[in-house]
Amino acid sequence: MDIKIDHHRLRFSDNPNLFNTDLPTIIFLHDSLGCIELWRDFPNKIADRIGCNILSYDRQGYGQSAPFSIQKRDKSYLQNEAEVLVQIINQLQLTKVILFGHSDGGSISLLAAALSPDIISGVITEGAHVFVEKETIAGIKEAVIAYQKTNLRDKLIKYHGNKTDDVFRMWTETWLSEDYQFWNIEEFLPKIKCPSLIIQGERDEYGSLDQVYSIVNNTTGPSEALIIPDIGHTPHKENAEVVLQETTRFIKNLSF
Repeated sequence: MDIKIDHHRLRFSDNPNLFNTDLPTIIFLHDSLGCIELWRDFPNKIADRIGCNILSYDRQGYGQSAPFSIQKRDKSYLQNEAEVLVQIINQLQLTKVILFGHSDGGSISLLAAALSPDIISGVITEGAHVFVEKETIAGIKEAVIAYQKTNLRDKLIKYHGNKTDDVFRMWTETWLSEDYQFWNIEEFLPKIKCPSLIIQGERDEYGSLDQVYSIVNNTTGPSEALIIPDIGHTPHKENAEVVLQETTRFIKNLSF
């Protein structure tokens, strides 16, 4: 279904009006090239194990949501997305909210929990960034080459249609820009009061384990690291069973 948030149409995976308000709601935040469909059946598997409401949405510019209304991002774009997320939670009157964010979505989840600690009950991240590293830049440069020389663009068109080039350009131009090399959101981490589970593949091609250690060591709420060996940037696809098991355990231990 489509919902207008701050005058922009966003596509949501489910109708929140049909949710059981006695149950927690897990909101899934996609990565820099993602959308609702690219989560596949992972959210449903979480719901089956926990018994909860699940919700994902295409951020503006992605998937079936409205196109970007800007041509260039600034250094605060992830904070802006976190503010949109908080607005979504408030507008939909969601309670007992848990955030599950992948990559950009993980950073957005952390920022939202810092900006509005009273409305977030727990945060789970995969491959989240809190600062820029050489691994991040190298990974994005490799993606640029893949976009030019492989069928990556054709694969993305299936999900983003005529917005595909803008989706890819917004991601790569922003992170590779000179100004963005100094992006850092570690100052927000002490404001996160809720429990958090910070997941990362040991071979993540976009960031080192220093990202995980910074988050775990600087959040105010209880935070635990889950480092999964022999996988990269997408744990819920590369080792789904471990992520499902640990996510289920983490959520069942939360108090609402």
